[in-house]
Amino acid sequence: MPFLLPDPRTTLRLHLNENTAGCSPSVLAAIRGLDALDVSTYPNAAAATTAAEKYFGVDPGWVHLTDGLDDGLRVVAETARLRPGPADGSTPTAVVVDPAFEMYEVYITGVGFQIVRVPPGPDFAFPAAALERALTPRTRLVYLTDPNNPTGQAIPEGTAERVAAKLPDAFVVKDEAYAEFSGRSLIGPALDRHRNLLVGRTFSKAFGLAGMRVGALVAHPDTLEPMRRALPPFAVNAVALRALEAALADRAHLAWYLAQVAASKQAVYDFCEQRGLRYWKSDGNFVLVQLDHRADDARRALAADGILISGRNHQAGCTGAVRITTGILAHTTRCLDALGRALDA
Repeated sequence: MPFLLPDPRTTLRLHLNENTAGCSPSVLAAIRGLDALDVSTYPNAAAATTAAEKYFGVDPGWVHLTDGLDDGLRVVAETARLRPGPADGSTPTAVVVDPAFEMYEVYITGVGFQIVRVPPGPDFAFPAAALERALTPRTRLVYLTDPNNPTGQAIPEGTAERVAAKLPDAFVVKDEAYAEFSGRSLIGPALDRHRNLLVGRTFSKAFGLAGMRVGALVAHPDTLEPMRRALPPFAVNAVALRALEAALADRAHLAWYLAQVAASKQAVYDFCEQRGLRYWKSDGNFVLVQLDHRADDARRALAADGILISGRNHQAGCTGAVRITTGILAHTTRCLDALGRALDA
């Protein structure tokens, strides 16, 4: 059954961490510039890949564009399955720190690995010691998210490198879907020192290209080579490639949107402070807010007002919490006004 979503023109979608402003106008202009041959021939990803390499500040060969970051996360798991398994013949394991992006489990179980979940520390502190204990000779894959979704918390500096050094037979993926908002990235010398370390990036969030489905794996070319063989040759379509080039060229639009997100997060913090609600300061484009027993009623009330926020009861440590996407300040203000009315009711 397809995943059906309401029309963003009639519903304020603050439940999927999408860009609520939409893409840069230059993206739409670039798409309109496509001609019949652009559509009828297989796409050439060279120009968009070069633009992404320049954006990430890496040499040619260090970026592979994927059909959304999801496809990159999937192919790393599939490639990990092709590596030699544990010497004792036992099932390989993959480690995830909770709460985590739900698709990690899909890709892990899809390749037949056993998932090992590491619970968060108090107040969602990163569980460094527990993570170390979860790493064993059976570990073949580790997903680390920085900043975490849905908490917005950071991973301590050096964590991914230490894990990669300890697990030479495993792939370690640092999922940086929200790096534009955090201002942090592992892209740099660490990827050369640790050839089993990869960074995953997406252009869905800050650049507003979620509908285009374009992401990237960034790693040493030797690390990417087996993934390139496992991915289809024309994974990213011609429209998405042209859109990506235009989005990366419009840094002014990106800077404007990042400022809107920062203002929106502050508005959520202020709202929570005024009402005595627990919340977690976030390095992403969202804020996790604790509503306890009022969470479900509040979500239903907002939905009746045409505003969607995300309930997180299903994730570790998040019972009674909601995640609110923070995009354009006007959208956030509308959401908080409705949430105030719902809580007062």
